[in-house]
Amino acid sequence: MMKFILHDRHDLDAGRILDTIRAAAKPSSRLLIFEQVVPEEAPPIPARILDINMMVMCGGKERTAPEWSALLSAHGFTLESITTTPSPMSVIQAGVSVRR
Repeated sequence: MMKFILHDRHDLDAGRILDTIRAAAKPSSRLLIFEQVVPEEAPPIPARILDINMMVMCGGKERTAPEWSALLSAHGFTLESITTTPSPMSVIQAGVSVRR
């Protein structure tokens, strides 16, 4: 499980973290990531403001569902589901990809 770990990192650093987790993961492992998922449409929501803040302060970014899927896929995981919650956070569930 990770909460607010990847959003303040650009894709390269986030990928390094995911590579480390993937190397230790068993084929049946699941990774739960608690982060905001930015809707693809552009309403003014807190995730958009946080996205700008992460880019300016840390070089990171908030990600859309397709961006999460691409990042996870590039580092040995498959996006299985995104569950929204009453809070701004979503639960992103990823499984270990069989192809690597």
